[in-house]
Amino acid sequence: MELLLDILFNGVAIGSVLLVAALGLAIVFGLMGVINLAHGELMMVGAYTTYVTQLVFKLPLLKPYYNSYLIISIFLAFIVSGVVGIILEKTIIRKLYGSPLETLLATWGVSLILQQFVRSVPLAYGAGLIISLVLALFIPTLFPLKIKDSINVKYYNLSAWIISAFSGVLTASWISSSISRLSRPDSRNVDVTAPAWMRGQIEILGTNFPKTRLIIILITLISVIAITLFLNQSAWGLRIRAVTQNRQMSDCLGISTEKVDILTFGIGSGLAGVAGVAVSLLGSVGPNVGGNYIVGCFMVVVLGGVGNLLGTIIASFGIGIMTDLIGAGRLLTIWPQMPLPLATTIDFFATTSMARVMIFTLIVIFLQFKPTGLFPQKGRMVEN
Repeated sequence: MELLLDILFNGVAIGSVLLVAALGLAIVFGLMGVINLAHGELMMVGAYTTYVTQLVFKLPLLKPYYNSYLIISIFLAFIVSGVVGIILEKTIIRKLYGSPLETLLATWGVSLILQQFVRSVPLAYGAGLIISLVLALFIPTLFPLKIKDSINVKYYNLSAWIISAFSGVLTASWISSSISRLSRPDSRNVDVTAPAWMRGQIEILGTNFPKTRLIIILITLISVIAITLFLNQSAWGLRIRAVTQNRQMSDCLGISTEKVDILTFGIGSGLAGVAGVAVSLLGSVGPNVGGNYIVGCFMVVVLGGVGNLLGTIIASFGIGIMTDLIGAGRLLTIWPQMPLPLATTIDFFATTSMARVMIFTLIVIFLQFKPTGLFPQKGRMVEN
């Protein structure tokens, strides 16, 4: 019983990391048909946001509230990665809809740019740039209608950018002067320390479970529930599903497909940022952290069925359990009388990296017989 609980917990924990990472990709790739190879770098942005938030909360003014930095960083990572995703959609992706090869190459180039940006630019300046972009997007929505009607659109947009740029410069200067390690470029990996309430273990049915993993599972659960409610219960969720099924008809009915595209890409990118928070709790954060998950994310989305949320969940947990069974060598423990040739093969793949090779091979074989995944699209969604 204890072994079964351990296998299930480890599998669900690994699957939760994959799921929260693949959730945003399932929206962008599944609902919009965009192959975004920069998704991993959006996770990296969320992970670095967590790291910067942690250092800010170590300052004397915020140190009494240090244990709450992780909760704040989840919201900040969602906003920061979402804004980066929106900028990416408005500047590059929008011009490449319907051209998957061009989109793939463009987003791959963006991923390289973001990686080199982190290596070459001090995080303080990067934080200031992000603050400028966030304010530039949201300040125009705060102007009263009377001001918008009385002033030329160009003028209040220009005013918003000036205010945003000034605020970004002040933020960068303050962070640079307050936290010396963020004032210079550093390509080395950095570590995020979990707050005190996340350290240690919890005993359930005689088995000890790390609190960090439990919190990641909780973050994943909340993210899945929030996205499900948004897509099925909100007006914008209905618009997103309508545009997904029939873009031309939705446009004819007055739905702004441009706003839907921006919102969808922003939410998918924001979820990648939340995944970055989870990833930062499991190991070091570096420029290449997103590349470790991007292939797994695509495999989850394709295996579950493009655009199917339930399929994404099942595929994530299935891959997580298989990774633990094979990578930790638990199959040999469960079946000690395994034939020698099979036992030798299982032992060869009993590492995390080699377990991924076997699992991806099995997925490729499965897709040969069922290329549309576990839950294929039905109806008009297949035609578009």
